[in-house]
Amino acid sequence: MERRSFLKNAGAGLAAGTMAMPAIAQNAPTIKWRLASSFPKSLDTIYGGAEVMAKRVADATGGKFQIQVFAGGEIVPGPAVFDAVKDGTVEMGHTVSYYFFGKDPTYALETAVPFGMTNRMMDAWMRYGNGGKLLGEFFAKSNIMTIPCGNTTTQMGGWYRKEIKTVADLNGLKIRIGGFAGAVLSKLGRPQQARGRTATDSGWRHLSGAREGDDRRGRVDRPLR
Repeated sequence: MERRSFLKNAGAGLAAGTMAMPAIAQNAPTIKWRLASSFPKSLDTIYGGAEVMAKRVADATGGKFQIQVFAGGEIVPGPAVFDAVKDGTVEMGHTVSYYFFGKDPTYALETAVPFGMTNRMMDAWMRYGNGGKLLGEFFAKSNIMTIPCGNTTTQMGGWYRKEIKTVADLNGLKIRIGGFAGAVLSKLGRPQQARGRTATDSGWRHLSGAREGDDRRGRVDRPLR
């Protein structure tokens, strides 16, 4: 009987605790923030992650904290998200910091660098290896607080129309590539167009397809790891 009484009382306590959370939220002011994404809605796996996060925040606060997600270009262009958050144009941004390699190479460390860590290594470093703290201090200089929000795991080194077997095969290729990885590949065979895309590049695109009929054109839109 004592055991049943304990379980009954414990259950009542849990129910009371669950009911108390919305009551607290009801007394809080409603907060509405705008989140500028660097990604288009067509990239649902990445762009959609911000929408999932926004819904969970709203659910956890009884609708008192609302985050409206805007795709790249709706408020600011994708590569302008960093400055939009830094300058207070929007309250939040969802991006990958290696896009801003041109501002400071350190930004690449929060996303990926060529031949760098795997997703498990990155998560361990961020959580338990002081990485999150160090990056937080770095971003604070730009008046930004950074929070890890997803991991797409190790990515491919490129998509090419012809097989790459040796470093010499990179000679003469036109490669669309971003940031740090562009600087690395430019040392390997000196591709004709190894472009390090930065936030100041007016021709920036997150994804760029190869031209039909041009067998020399390859694409790398992520760093090699």
